[in-house]
Amino acid sequence: MPKQYKISPDSPIGIFDSGIGGLTVVKAVRAGLPSERIIYFGDTARVPYGPKSQVTIRRYAREDTEILMKHQPKMIIVACNTVSALALDVVEQTAGNIPVIGVLKAGAELAAQKTRSGKIGVIGTQATIGSNAYACAIREENDALEVVSKACPLFVPLAEEGFIDHAATRLVAEEYLSELVGKGIDTLVLGCTHYPILRRMIERITGPEITIIDSAEAVAGKARQLLGSQTMLNGGSAQPMPHLMVSDLPQKFSELYRLFMGTELPDVELVGV
Repeated sequence: MPKQYKISPDSPIGIFDSGIGGLTVVKAVRAGLPSERIIYFGDTARVPYGPKSQVTIRRYAREDTEILMKHQPKMIIVACNTVSALALDVVEQTAGNIPVIGVLKAGAELAAQKTRSGKIGVIGTQATIGSNAYACAIREENDALEVVSKACPLFVPLAEEGFIDHAATRLVAEEYLSELVGKGIDTLVLGCTHYPILRRMIERITGPEITIIDSAEAVAGKARQLLGSQTMLNGGSAQPMPHLMVSDLPQKFSELYRLFMGTELPDVELVGV
């Protein structure tokens, strides 16, 4: 049984991801909830989670949650789509009485609300699309909705290379997205935390008629709503920097942080897993 502790509006929000893609969630939460303290853990030593077995992913999910629980958060946000799809129950068990929000469900709910035609596209990694979790979560909201899914495995390396406006990215994006656009979708879920970095490129190809659902923004909105309903919003005026923890310090971390967040890297704590 997890150890219980007293939470207050000043308690931090804990966010974790398999690597650093979850920084798009940190950015969205900071934009929507600027007074909140954020503790972020990126499991950079064991990324990517997608190709791993479900047993391993569930073990990692428990260990990642335990690292955040040491900081006594008032909420945990699972910024990893793979964990959201395959191990959210493990995070909830490990977190005890602390609310848990996964990017996947938040994105699915928002997509179901926004669609007008009832046709929704989902793009994500091979593991997320293979799990069919977005399609299931969207149909849980409304079983009349039609979901068209497409794995876009090259988007993550292109985002991490910083190829945001690159001709190669445009070619790859056109190849991936033309199939979805041709199927008459009016809403597109970015089902991977890296994808918001390529959002402008994606929007140029899909056009203004297709509503883009950024799971990072969706989860930030849900966090605000949930904390507000529990009178747990931090009322302070300070805008604290996020406290970053990683399990390994790749050389690219600093430049990727700049790319994802638009600011210089604050201090990073190295933690063992």
